[in-house]
Amino acid sequence: MRPFDYVAAHSIDEALNLLGRYSPDALPIAGGTDLLVRMKRNQIFPRVLVDIASIGELHGIELTEQGLRIGSMVTHAEIITSPLIRQYAPVVAAASASVGAPQTRNLGTIGGNLASCVPSMDSAPPLLVLEAMVTVAQTSGQQQMPIEHFFVAPRCSIMTPEQLLMEILIPTEHLGKVSRFAKFGRRKGLSLSLVNTAACVEFDKSTNRIVSARLALGAVAPTPIRVHEAEAFLTGMEYTEDILAEAGVIAAGEAKPIDDLRASAQYRRELIKALSRRVLSEALSG
Repeated sequence: MRPFDYVAAHSIDEALNLLGRYSPDALPIAGGTDLLVRMKRNQIFPRVLVDIASIGELHGIELTEQGLRIGSMVTHAEIITSPLIRQYAPVVAAASASVGAPQTRNLGTIGGNLASCVPSMDSAPPLLVLEAMVTVAQTSGQQQMPIEHFFVAPRCSIMTPEQLLMEILIPTEHLGKVSRFAKFGRRKGLSLSLVNTAACVEFDKSTNRIVSARLALGAVAPTPIRVHEAEAFLTGMEYTEDILAEAGVIAAGEAKPIDDLRASAQYRRELIKALSRRVLSEALSG
């Protein structure tokens, strides 16, 4: 690991000023569960680390008029145990529970997980199907955008080095909607996803029809993705297991998996079919 300077910021303005002053050689650090590993492997070489973990505005989980707000510095462990998350967005808690080991969940933050832009991140699919919004801060003000627009490429978000991810907001209209998350790795614990997926559905029991469906995938494209063609296919359809299986096939066709050391592209496509069908079936049953 190369030498670096460390400075702790105690407000958003101070953090932004520091990031701007040392840009592009400065990076924010909170839990450091991903950043420090990459530094030790000599994959990145920041000259300055700006500690943002003690900035109060970046913490907290609260219900607002706009929806459920999750500060970017909220840890996975806090998400798992939050009564508000468990009541209004349990699928987010389920995804956080699948992240790494307990030590990682105690240190790692949801903001860091998203900002890392690793295609296999577990936090993204649930937030995508809940159509979450993210707020990015810069010295000139704040910008809110759909989380679907946040991811650009592997290890690359829409943010510039002078910006900071502040919070995630799950809109009020999606709170409490039935949603499910599933992940498949090479082992049960401490494993990166070969494929992960989340679904959120609205279902009319009186007509046995799917009113709307949202389906998202991770580890099968350069970024986590919504599979819009599969969603459009499901909307208005009568619920049968065959329909869900067909949606899985469509989702697999929308994905762009690759061959790597952990799995082949074809194996991942089969996982997409199976996991998509599973989360959709569980959500509709719920």
